Amino acid sequence: MSGMVDLDLSMGADQVQVASEFQQLEIREGELHLRFFVTPTQELALPAIIVREVISAPLDRITPIPNISSLLLGTINLRGRVIWVADLSQILGESTALNTERPEIPVIAVEEQEILLGLAVDRIVGMEWLSAEKVQQPTQVANSMAPFVRGEWILDEDTHQRLRLLDHKAIISSELWAA
Repeated sequence: MSGMVDLDLSMGADQVQVASEFQQLEIREGELHLRFFVTPTQELALPAIIVREVISAPLDRITPIPNISSLLLGTINLRGRVIWVADLSQILGESTALNTERPEIPVIAVEEQEILLGLAVDRIVGMEWLSAEKVQQPTQVANSMAPFVRGEWILDEDTHQRLRLLDHKAIISSELWAA
């Protein structure tokens, strides 16, 4: 696809202006992903297609449930549906739990085959188009995180900045939920 638009010479000035603005639209390549930090230094991504919603939840909206796994913060009512909210940093084997001493916690609601789960993270970066063809095999991944990482993008060769792509299916079907 060349991105070129044929202009009809019989168009009026207003129509030419709109067509000209249309020509300037950037053609996106790749797939849309949600970028976020699971810890203050660990940035990750999830495919946007599985992200149902991103919310900033006040801690009092997350109802703690006694005698459950420590990786679960509790449940939350998401548009009339009660879902589990998990500390993604603990799922990935981070040694420190998510900082919950703040007014709101970012929660990414992911959905796979009618299973809806909230993943609590440190902060949301935003959405970005990333090429699936540029995903490489992950390097230097902790053993506890390895089952949940599908690959990585190298964002900066000089600084070795990497963005890891999470495998949402592995997270949802993890044996950690039984612990």
